[in-house]
Amino acid sequence: MRFERRACARTSIFCVLVLSASAAAKAQPAAIDIDRAVREALDRNLTLLAERYSIGIADARLLAARLRPNPVFTYNSMLPDATIYNNNINPVETVFRTDVIVEGGGKRQQRIEVAEQARSIAELQLLNTMRTIVLDVQSAFVDVVLARENVALAQESLQAFNALVQVNAVRVRAGDLSQIELTRSRLAALQFQNDVRQQESKLVVARNRLKTLIGRTGPEPVDFVGDFRRGADGLDLGVLRDRALRLRPDVQAVRRDQARSTADIRLQIAQGKIDYTISGEFHRQRAPSGTGNQYGVYLSVPIPIFNRNQGEIERARQEEHQLEAKIRAVEADVSAEVEAAYETYASSRDVVNTIEAAMLAQARDVRTTTAYSYRRGEASFVEFLDATRAFNDTMHSYNEARAEYARSLYTLDSATGASVSTLAPLKVTP
Repeated sequence: MRFERRACARTSIFCVLVLSASAAAKAQPAAIDIDRAVREALDRNLTLLAERYSIGIADARLLAARLRPNPVFTYNSMLPDATIYNNNINPVETVFRTDVIVEGGGKRQQRIEVAEQARSIAELQLLNTMRTIVLDVQSAFVDVVLARENVALAQESLQAFNALVQVNAVRVRAGDLSQIELTRSRLAALQFQNDVRQQESKLVVARNRLKTLIGRTGPEPVDFVGDFRRGADGLDLGVLRDRALRLRPDVQAVRRDQARSTADIRLQIAQGKIDYTISGEFHRQRAPSGTGNQYGVYLSVPIPIFNRNQGEIERARQEEHQLEAKIRAVEADVSAEVEAAYETYASSRDVVNTIEAAMLAQARDVRTTTAYSYRRGEASFVEFLDATRAFNDTMHSYNEARAEYARSLYTLDSATGASVSTLAPLKVTP
């Protein structure tokens, strides 16, 4: 009996430990890096999910373009009055007729070509939406990393001043420091505590925005891991501009739209061609004197005197000219966008290098030296506080510069189309 009680107690303890470990695992937020965040956004982003239906709509239009005109079946029955019928004046007539439209000018082939070009445009537009969403996710991820770095900096300053308050309290009790110095240090610690709270709030906002972008709308916590991106030097503006004009899906979409417009001109010209209607008829007559059948074959051809689809042909030609102007405008906008992104990249890179080479070490040394001097009584609290704030301002500037540098690299990838060059193999159908 005692052995059974011990076994039952061990089993209960084991179950409690397993349940506790499972609850801890559930409470632990999932860690997501930037690559996984981008993949989740492409799979679950609500805007992108809605945009994917444009491919299905284009497929439906392509299906409609492949359809041929339906044949027409006509049934006609003439039933005369019995007196007329019995006197052989008018027989009972039954007519079966079928009309088949034969499209001229290759209309079906031209419709299919236009629909295929339109589907290709829808794919490119979807890819361009992916490009903008990828950039939004990357920028939001940079905001999360920046907020996390600022929280760590604020917490470091708060811990340092909390330790300083404890030391000053001991010094006041020992009579080595005035009460006003202790009050000043406590006030500074409270200020840094408020800064920690503000930075933590910014981190929560940044995380929530990134969760929304990747399609996670539930209350479960998500932890994003990773650091600021750093890029290699030696980027050439001319190469970047050429890459953008070659890879950007919005540029390709406008060019493909011009090809669709050219196909539309051929379609409208084909629409001006006549269609033939071939008909076959079986005509049966029945009278008191006997029954007879008639067979007929008909060919109907419209005469294109007035309407040869001139208006739609001219509309399609004007649209082609309009798209030529749009292509030039889009290429100019893309070139300007690449130049602006490159300028931002170059300036942010220089700022990061300057801070790392000339400011970080000096600001840290000044803070360390002033803290040491303050503890020895050789520097005032105001001097120590100024040195700490100067170091924090430098670190804030450094974090902002690194964040801007990372954003500029992601913006360059987006502006040149490099961010979507690896997305082409992805499924774009809903």
